[in-house]
Amino acid sequence: MDGSVPKRSDQPLGGAPEGLDALTVAGRLKADGGVGLFVARDYARMGEFVQAFRFFAADIEVVEFPAWDCLPYDRLSPTSSVSAERMAALTRLAQREAGDRAPLLVVTTVSAAMQRTPPREVTSGAGFQTTVGLDLDTAALERYFAANGYMRASTVSEKGEFAVRGGVIDVYPPGFEEPVRLDMFGSELESIRTFDPATQRSTGQRREVHLAPVSEALLDPDTISRFRTGYLGLFGAAGDDPLYAAISEGARRQGMEHWLPLLYDRLETLFDYLPEDARLFLDNQVEAARGERWNLTKDAWEARRDAAMGKGGAAYRALPPERLYLAEGDWNSALAGRWVRRLSPFSSQGPQEGGEDAGGRLGRSFAAERAQDSVNLFEAVARHAQAVKATGRRVLFASWTEGSSERLAAMLADHGLEHVVAVRDWADVLKAPKDLYLRGVLPVEHGFETDAIAVISETDMLGDRLARPRKKRRASNFLAEASALTTGDLVVHLDHGIGRYEGLKTLEIQQAPHDCLELVYAGDSKLYLPVENIDLLTRYGSEADGAQLDRLGGAGWQARKAKAKARLRDMAEGLIALAAKRALRSSDPIVPPHGLFDEFCARFPYEETDDQLNAIGDVLEDLGKGTPMDRLICGDVGFGKTEVALRAAFVVAMTGQQVAIVCPTTLLARQHFKTFSERFAGWPVKVRHLSRMVTARDAAETRSGLKDGSYEIVVGTHAVLSEQVGFKDLGLVIVDEEQHFGVKHKEKLKGLRADVHLLTLTATPIPRTLQMALSGIREMSIIATPPVDRLAVRTYVTPWDPVLVREALLREKYRGGQAYYVVPRLSDLPDIEQFLREKVPEIKFVVGHGQMSPTQLEDVMSAFYDGSYDLL
Repeated sequence: MDGSVPKRSDQPLGGAPEGLDALTVAGRLKADGGVGLFVARDYARMGEFVQAFRFFAADIEVVEFPAWDCLPYDRLSPTSSVSAERMAALTRLAQREAGDRAPLLVVTTVSAAMQRTPPREVTSGAGFQTTVGLDLDTAALERYFAANGYMRASTVSEKGEFAVRGGVIDVYPPGFEEPVRLDMFGSELESIRTFDPATQRSTGQRREVHLAPVSEALLDPDTISRFRTGYLGLFGAAGDDPLYAAISEGARRQGMEHWLPLLYDRLETLFDYLPEDARLFLDNQVEAARGERWNLTKDAWEARRDAAMGKGGAAYRALPPERLYLAEGDWNSALAGRWVRRLSPFSSQGPQEGGEDAGGRLGRSFAAERAQDSVNLFEAVARHAQAVKATGRRVLFASWTEGSSERLAAMLADHGLEHVVAVRDWADVLKAPKDLYLRGVLPVEHGFETDAIAVISETDMLGDRLARPRKKRRASNFLAEASALTTGDLVVHLDHGIGRYEGLKTLEIQQAPHDCLELVYAGDSKLYLPVENIDLLTRYGSEADGAQLDRLGGAGWQARKAKAKARLRDMAEGLIALAAKRALRSSDPIVPPHGLFDEFCARFPYEETDDQLNAIGDVLEDLGKGTPMDRLICGDVGFGKTEVALRAAFVVAMTGQQVAIVCPTTLLARQHFKTFSERFAGWPVKVRHLSRMVTARDAAETRSGLKDGSYEIVVGTHAVLSEQVGFKDLGLVIVDEEQHFGVKHKEKLKGLRADVHLLTLTATPIPRTLQMALSGIREMSIIATPPVDRLAVRTYVTPWDPVLVREALLREKYRGGQAYYVVPRLSDLPDIEQFLREKVPEIKFVVGHGQMSPTQLEDVMSAFYDGSYDLL
């Protein structure tokens, strides 16, 4: 607490911070050169290590080799992006020249290192190369795509996809930053261009392209014949196994990679791809993770072997785990005779036998200061940094993003550290004068200290961070290119109305070829629109079924436009009157409290997206204008609307005014009350809950406190809008999901709108609200950027498989998550309940359905939300 430097612990710690491991590996590779391999204990550790390593060794090439993102003996294949990344890594290693001493680091996980891989001749000899000016057999290229795991798509956006449109072939090969477009002139390859997968616009030129396999399971006549022979020899008659039928016909099937050993004479391992003198670094706890992974694999195989066949589930003939994964003996043999260092938990005794230690220790954690309201966290950090500096060591503040680094520097400046200099990488750190405090983007979970430097991480100061460095955001355009349309799409022309797009057509105009979009209108009339005028088109916004095409030159479209304009004028009169009333009102400008607002923002455990920051900026600007705010925040579920509301509430509440958060349901009100209570803990702001879920005594106390100003924030349902609730000084009303409120409640809100600041949050605004925002009567901010690391939903249709259902539910339970199990009929519920009790006794489940009373269903949903059950 006094800012002194803590003593070095004499007890071994659970594991070295990833930053110290990265510094250790970087130093060894720079000294020795050649290929290095770092085996992380899990995927999260792998990602953390890679980010740290790129800070400490920005000049060393890093190749990532991930594990499959599906469980052993799953019915699903790894995603194409994961398969492409694995094959790109193997190809890079297979094609590296012998004797090359340039440093290169391969980073992988225990799960990936245990998994057998295709032999080297597959990755080194199964490529496809072509150069501009050569003849290209497109049929042969398409056969290559089919055999090597590429997926046909209408528009290429993910690695491993390809599209063929006449003389244009788009493909996104493994190891490429962007997809490439092959333009043919007859049989000659005229050009190779890279392009942005979001906008489909060209970004550069290439002279040649080298394609590598996407899938580890290659389907050519040899591998298909080998599979059939191996399958029949191991399992006997194929019966009605759809896997055997699909591969026999040369077709790909979900999950086929789990029978990889049947496709090749032999499999190799990642270690076989490394040169003999490679430097191998094993993460702490790797052996324990390897044992756990082997037990999981063996359990999955035994579950498949023991599962009853012919009882409603499709047959699954699993290969023994030794065929596809490294058992303990195989693992030890792979490491035998190699240069291996186990990165040990460090202690004052130094590294363990056979280990490698950078001579550091775990950095100072400020958890105790965070837990005490009476202690200023940033003062404690500043005192500690000054004490470390007094010992002659450098001090580096490590942040997740540039924005958080700048914000941290501003907060530290307020508490005595006025000169905190930004650095880009480790080379800058070493060049900086020792008397300076340093800050940089080094995304590590934990800081560390050595005899030369103390790294203080953002997590050490602020607690667990869930942010990740954001990927480069690609610009998007609604209808930027003709490739954004597919044949048959309905479009709306600004002057001619609704037509149907029939593709591109080249017309001879003044003896020169000209690309035009062919649009068909009623009566088979055609309009050819030059591609440079594509901005006159928009997509047809409704369902295409039953839509009537307009007639070229007819009066129908112009009449509809005129009618719409008249309705807009009528609507505008009322909206303008409301806007004028608001514009004539005045309010005291509200400005975020300097320093305190930054500290409140620092508690947000995610990285703000660009759109989120813009929305926050818009709200703060509105609050400072001196007129009542009326802003709509529109964004999908989970995109960060609540954080915008939290920051607005903080700014208003710290001025002494009150804030009301109104929600349509008790469940949502409870959720927001929990969120607001946690974020405002430790601040001089009291948060209360008002809905029918609270007791009458608590409700009366809340209403009394709101009237006399004892409570600054109230979160509740429409009960907040009742006549019994009064406020001493209401400054801001936040409405979540306005579309779910009734007419009376909206009239009450409308009455408030001209007098207090109003912030509306919604994922699906009603047409009137959206129209007011689009017309400028209400201000609107759109949060369209998904959070970093948000994964797309993956949907699969598979046969009923009790093993798969059990594995999926247990996977989610042990991940700390929850699951829904949806059945089509009420009569199905008893059978599913029996199945869950007998086959998945480890989970707690609760049943909910539409024939329950509202109170019962709400109790069920509340219990599920509170985490009392694993499955609904």
